[in-house]
Amino acid sequence: MYSGCGSPRDADQVFDEMTTPDVVAWNCVMHCNVRYGYLGRALRKFCRMVSIGLAPTESTFSSVLSGCGRSGDSHHGRALHGWVVKSEELDPDLPLQNALLDMYCCCGDLDTALCVFQRIETPDLVSWNTIIAGFSSVGDGWGAIQAFVQLKAVSGEQLAPDEYTFAAVVSAAAALPAMCSGKLLHADVIKAGLESSVFVANTLINMYFTNEEPGSAQILFDSIRVKDVIMWTEMVAGHSALGEGELALKYFISMLEEGHKVDNFSLSSALNSTADLAGLKQGEMLHAQVVKSGHEGNICVSGSLIDMYAKNGTLGGAYSVFCTIQKPDLKCWNSMIGGYGNHGDSEMAFKLFDDMIRGGLQPDHVTYISLLSACSHRGLVEKGKLYWFSMMSDGIVPGFKHYTSMVSLLSRTGVLEEAADLIDRSPSAKRYPELWRILLSSCVTFKDLSIGVHAAQQALEQDPDDISTLILLSNLYASIGKWDNVSEIRRRIRGLTTEKEPGLSWIELEKMVHVFSADDECHTEIGDCRDELLRVKANMELLDSCENDLVSNG
Repeated sequence: MYSGCGSPRDADQVFDEMTTPDVVAWNCVMHCNVRYGYLGRALRKFCRMVSIGLAPTESTFSSVLSGCGRSGDSHHGRALHGWVVKSEELDPDLPLQNALLDMYCCCGDLDTALCVFQRIETPDLVSWNTIIAGFSSVGDGWGAIQAFVQLKAVSGEQLAPDEYTFAAVVSAAAALPAMCSGKLLHADVIKAGLESSVFVANTLINMYFTNEEPGSAQILFDSIRVKDVIMWTEMVAGHSALGEGELALKYFISMLEEGHKVDNFSLSSALNSTADLAGLKQGEMLHAQVVKSGHEGNICVSGSLIDMYAKNGTLGGAYSVFCTIQKPDLKCWNSMIGGYGNHGDSEMAFKLFDDMIRGGLQPDHVTYISLLSACSHRGLVEKGKLYWFSMMSDGIVPGFKHYTSMVSLLSRTGVLEEAADLIDRSPSAKRYPELWRILLSSCVTFKDLSIGVHAAQQALEQDPDDISTLILLSNLYASIGKWDNVSEIRRRIRGLTTEKEPGLSWIELEKMVHVFSADDECHTEIGDCRDELLRVKANMELLDSCENDLVSNG
């Protein structure tokens, strides 16, 4: 009774007051402790029960093995399995075999789990669901699908896949191409009459977002009449992960309007969207929602808050949130380092990195991207090289963004040959012409025809019709007065130019979003914008002139 009412301490007290508890009483108290997460108590009672001469039953082992599975305690789980095998009094029934199977699956030991499964004479649906979920938990999508196919081959009325089966196999197949397996599983869900199951629909929506098919997720979402908070969160998180921040925020607002309570996952996803959209006002409103809902202590939400403030340039707000966290995780440190580095305060970024190392955290690839980017912004070549070799020493293989920052750093400071050599040694050179374009852009600045033409050739080899590369090459020839080459390239550009939708930039001022495109003539305040640009340009020219005078007089 106390166990069913959620009072494990009272249940323990009643048990301790019993003079001679029988096996049923021992089983009940152990089941109660396992149910509420007190595996240690359950194991101690198991040992006491054996020490007074009572023989454990199949039910005893099933309860304690279940607890070992939940807590991932394979050590005690294996010891109990050995006891079951050695016991001459036990005849393992199906619930005990399923408990063993579940324990190994929960502990990630699929090889042993498969051995247990194959020894079950007549697996029931619980057995099949457990092994499929086991494959899912270790990311073996094909293994889960094969088990599902085998289940369908032997299924009858008693073994027809249920919503737990489909949820497990769809979850496992999420990392596989939806065209290969996911859509076929969706069809099976419909055939089984489970298309209205929220439990199954949530895993299908996640599968479609994982495969970057938000349209299919949208259709499924709209077809479900009664949606739970998990489904709404899947839509918010899915659109946010795909960079569709406006849609993510739209679903987040709709979720609130439907009366659902936000959780840390939905809040983190919404905050990530405002960070990507540079929407400070929306981010501040979400911060208020975080405080109101009591999630400010959640490390995931706090990390997203820091990232939002940092990407919006509100470094004071980011630092304030950061200081409230007792033990910031790597995401929090990376957001702070990246925020200060991207907004020009490289010294603070380097200080934070040193503090992080002293705190015992190991930097990851994101940390080094932020550090190299900070060095690039300030032209700190030697510091950048130091971090580059430190990254290699930490065993982190440089990715495209690391090479982008390092090439940019070397190119902008005039170390063009070294930049070209770094690109040639990069595995990204043949896949990403952007690296060569970065070098080409600096060749225009430093009027280096030899390296610039080589960089253009390498970039055009991968994309012969890339207009941005051709424009940079034209500018390079113009910088040294080769006007015949300029005319030839510009004719080529005119032949390639086609009408296409322009890229847009936007800025939020006084609660209003202003959108601009290249050669914009439509904005009502375009005249004021041009005047401001001319003023900034004049100030920059004056600054360059002053610096040149200081150099010549120095």
